[in-house]
Amino acid sequence: MGGIEDDEPLSKRVKVLSGESVGLSNGLSLNEGSFSLRDSMARLLSSQGDNEAIGSKGVIKKVELVRIITEALYSLGYSETGARLEEESGIPLHTPVVDMFMRQTLEGQWDKSVSMLHKIGLDEAVIKSASFIILEQKFLELLEGEKVMDALKTLRTEIIPLSINDERVRVLSSYIIYPLKNLFDVSHGKESIFRSRKKLLEELQKLLPPTVMIPEERLVHLVEQAVLLQKDACKFHNSSVGKLSLLADHKCGGGDIPSQTLQILEEHNDEVWFLQFSHNGKYLASSSGDCLVIIWEVMADGQVSLKHKLSGHQKPVSYISWSPDNNQLLTCGVEEAIRRWDTASGECLHTYEKRGLGLVSCTWAPDGKSIFSGVSDKSISMWDLEGKELKCWRGQKTTMIADIGMTADGKELVTVSKETVILLFGWETESEKTIVEDHPIISFALSEDKKFLLVSLLNGELHVWNIDGCTRLVAKYKGHKRTRFVVRSCFGGLEQAFIASGSEDSQVYIWHRLSKELILTLAGHTAAVNCVSWNPANPYMLASASDDRTIRIWGLNQVNMNCSRGQNSHNNNNNGVNYCNGGGGT
Repeated sequence: MGGIEDDEPLSKRVKVLSGESVGLSNGLSLNEGSFSLRDSMARLLSSQGDNEAIGSKGVIKKVELVRIITEALYSLGYSETGARLEEESGIPLHTPVVDMFMRQTLEGQWDKSVSMLHKIGLDEAVIKSASFIILEQKFLELLEGEKVMDALKTLRTEIIPLSINDERVRVLSSYIIYPLKNLFDVSHGKESIFRSRKKLLEELQKLLPPTVMIPEERLVHLVEQAVLLQKDACKFHNSSVGKLSLLADHKCGGGDIPSQTLQILEEHNDEVWFLQFSHNGKYLASSSGDCLVIIWEVMADGQVSLKHKLSGHQKPVSYISWSPDNNQLLTCGVEEAIRRWDTASGECLHTYEKRGLGLVSCTWAPDGKSIFSGVSDKSISMWDLEGKELKCWRGQKTTMIADIGMTADGKELVTVSKETVILLFGWETESEKTIVEDHPIISFALSEDKKFLLVSLLNGELHVWNIDGCTRLVAKYKGHKRTRFVVRSCFGGLEQAFIASGSEDSQVYIWHRLSKELILTLAGHTAAVNCVSWNPANPYMLASASDDRTIRIWGLNQVNMNCSRGQNSHNNNNNGVNYCNGGGGT
């Protein structure tokens, strides 16, 4: 048959997709001449109780539930218990014919295994695909056993006539001329071959219908899916530690959402317009109508302290962008110049200017080796770090709105090109895609993974667009107040499960991203809140900037913070990240 010859079968049990023991799923002892497919299927159907449904909703079939429980027991290594469940319930994990097929595959009885596929009741396309990967294994094992002529015969008379996967056939053909060494790690002998055949069974499992072979760890997958759905539906879930359990339905209180003012930063002498945490969450940069930019450092205990005051702009600074490695910072004055700063020293490394024109926005290329800027004549420029303009794209590419960003693949710039139009501009190919809103656009922010765009509109709504591939509107949020000023919003929290926004009524608004429900309003500022930024490394830290000339650092209430610090006292470099298993909040 072309398989590896052994004194005894490689396996005496067939439950091998996750464990080391193998065998017939229902404990029957079979040989090719002693079983009738019709009789065995009749016994199976009679034991299934005509697809009896269980559960309060009547949507779970008893037979299917018992089968996936049995598979789970075998996967977890409880082979005797799995076999006992099959015996007691009368519901086998697999039919006898499938058991025979699995055993033949594990023992390298390739011809019988391929023949058995026709008895399982599969459509022709599945039979062809399954036959191909079985015969490929046969071919490779023959080559490994240095039976080159037998391998060539298998290729010519069995694999090629299937007329599928021509590219893979060419690869297999090349192995005849240029043999691969140690296909199955011969140093481990039969054990290595056995592992390879187990992988083959896993591949076959993906091809065959789930009614024939239960997908591996199906019960674990279903339970995990249920838990994650509960987590996603929980409008306050913001903790990665100690929250999810199988023993009770999941529900959080509000105690893990930053809702208490922990610090008020008062170093600016005018309205604070913009702020943004660095990608690693260790720094916060803020800008103001006083023309100053301040770099703040987030200490290990969560306190935020002043690191540098950056002066040099002649006009108020409207936009800030951190370099990909967090070591540098771009700042842009209102129709003025862009300055590049060193985070560690606070030194201005370069100033970018364009004669007769003002620069209105700035962002980094993904590799950190060049920058892009919006220009007051509505063009976009690309610069190297030393200030040489590498490229300029003219036309209606941007407006006076300071926001600019880059998509996840680094191939498209995101700008506001007209009052109601977002432009996704392919800066390498000069391709253009647009998102058209019904109301004027005030500002936008990208998600951390750069796949979603959060747009703030003149009518007071926030829209989230998926820009990964085909653009589409996925969510709308409303409730905050915006009539006159530029108000900025952001994604944030654990897995960016929340939307936060400033508001002209001096409050910070927080929505649950999936349910779109407004869950919190944070009071404390005494004037319009212009901008918010959620620490990407700490889901419990949120910053807000206001016309009252202050920055507020929001965190957990004191009870949760004490609990968190107690759990993390061993970690002195946690960037202010506090974890707590506690729940309730208001």
